[in-house]
Amino acid sequence: MLNPIFIIIGINVFVFIAANISSTLVYDLGLWAPLQLTLEQPWGIFTSMFTHVGFTHVIFNMLALYFFGSYVLKLTGLKQFLTIYLGGGLLGSIFYVLFSTLISPNIPGLAIGASGAIFALGGTLAVLTPRVKVYIMFIPIPVPLWIAVIGGGLIMSFMPNVAWEAHLGGLLFGMAAGFIIKNRRKQTYYY
Repeated sequence: MLNPIFIIIGINVFVFIAANISSTLVYDLGLWAPLQLTLEQPWGIFTSMFTHVGFTHVIFNMLALYFFGSYVLKLTGLKQFLTIYLGGGLLGSIFYVLFSTLISPNIPGLAIGASGAIFALGGTLAVLTPRVKVYIMFIPIPVPLWIAVIGGGLIMSFMPNVAWEAHLGGLLFGMAAGFIIKNRRKQTYYY
């Protein structure tokens, strides 16, 4: 069976290459906000999570997808992994549109990238494996995964041209999925 993570990475890399060849593909596949623009290209809610332009953007997202995704796939299985990844990406897109519409209803914005879906994977791991220690660039000591995920999300929220709304939506979806999975595993059935 093909590894779904490599398939998703392959799709992202293919779209990245195509978007750097075509001058309009990013605009056609991206997620436009506010809401009235989203309704003109509703597919952007889905296609934007496979669209990247900058080399560092696609590389860092695909590395995070590989590491977080591999761990989530092992913990949950294929069906739950895909639900978390795609559901987190979709909720991230919805959060972006809703917050953009509320905050700046007259200013068009375009969002692209897999960050909402990746934050969903990170949120799931933060709930399922909160004590796992990870290293973060420039920090010489390991920190709990949940601190890395939530702290990374907060730090990135203050960076320019970052769709923090998508990160938040993905993170919340992933954390909710993590709590649901954790609660189901605690249940014991007696016959």
